[in-house]
Amino acid sequence: MPSLFPSDTPSSTGSAQVPGDKLTLLIVDDEEGPRQSLRIVFKHDYDVLVACNGHEAMDLARRQPVHVAVLDILMEGMSGVELLRELKEITPSIQVVMLTAYETLETARQALRYGASDYLNKPFDIPTMRAAVSKAAEKYKAAYIVQRNDERLHLLQREIDQQRVNEEMARTQGEIYASVLHDLNNPLTVISAFIEVINHSMHSAAIVEGDQLAGIREDLRNLTGQVERCFQISRRYLSFLKTRDAGQPSDTGVRQTLADLRDLLSRHPSAQGHQLIVHDMEQDAAVDINGTDLLQILLNLTTNALQSTEMPHTVDVQAILLTHSVDLHSIVESNSERFINREEFRNVPPLVAISVSDTGPGIPAEILRKMFEEQFTTKPPECGTGLGLSIVKRLLKEARAGIQIQTAVGKGAEFTMYLKAI
Repeated sequence: MPSLFPSDTPSSTGSAQVPGDKLTLLIVDDEEGPRQSLRIVFKHDYDVLVACNGHEAMDLARRQPVHVAVLDILMEGMSGVELLRELKEITPSIQVVMLTAYETLETARQALRYGASDYLNKPFDIPTMRAAVSKAAEKYKAAYIVQRNDERLHLLQREIDQQRVNEEMARTQGEIYASVLHDLNNPLTVISAFIEVINHSMHSAAIVEGDQLAGIREDLRNLTGQVERCFQISRRYLSFLKTRDAGQPSDTGVRQTLADLRDLLSRHPSAQGHQLIVHDMEQDAAVDINGTDLLQILLNLTTNALQSTEMPHTVDVQAILLTHSVDLHSIVESNSERFINREEFRNVPPLVAISVSDTGPGIPAEILRKMFEEQFTTKPPECGTGLGLSIVKRLLKEARAGIQIQTAVGKGAEFTMYLKAI
């Protein structure tokens, strides 16, 4: 199981600090007895620091990260509530358990108002204290994971925004990738919103325990996995963009592209209520096309198939390696069949055939004739630009690839793209 706290994660002032093997626990009490007894209780589970007053505690917190603190409320000089507020200024993510022998409603309210995790009365029993500190530590870890993922997402979204600016500047060279970047950014935006929900849930609760804590931990495990997948996909295709902009030749692994397509569309709104099946390729192959171009084509074709009807239907994506050329003479232009880029298609084996088929309503003849024309769309103006399939056609031409369309009204459609394998 991967560590919750990878060492390569950057931190900044005001951010949750990356702990080492153990969290650091600060115990502050002006009585020697409780202070030392707690140090002994927790010395094997935490890196324990002790202080006899608020000023000493603040000096310790400024010199090294403190993740969890146990504070006595009534101390000479600086009170526990005042110290709580100061520690939150130094390390906003710190989780604090308050102790007092003289509980009042107002002190409890003050402690919770300033972000205390729990509130215990003296004298306390060891199991109760262990449980309170453990809950505070779990809350710190959960908050750290949320903040770490949020920072990574914001970093990645800034890079994507910058790439959008670069693409806008390159429009005169015919570089149109706004839709790819949108599709890459879409799941990140959803996950970012999910982070806000979890963060709000944790901050709105003084104590996170039981089913709520278990639910948050499970959400965070799933969330971290989704962030990592999106991060890897975005890094890969931003790298492909740079390669293409530099004019360097590139080959693309089909199996990885299919896996990325599956991850990006599995939670896409267009897939809701339908069945999307993306098959793994039995034997991986590399094709002579830029990775971003291939993903762009497959995203357009698969999204169109998913949106072909609101009725539940199946979209199937698969790829096979061909050791023979395509028999173009058998593909006759008609009301149910077309072949795009026939003249420039590099029909030399080995080839990879990637098909996107659906069980939707099929494509009427009048639409089949026009669907690759620029700005042709069957969607309302606010829902589509008509650029999707025209971009597919342009990218196919650049890769000297071809695409075959077969359809029957009431029986769905199949788009099969043929690419040179290398």
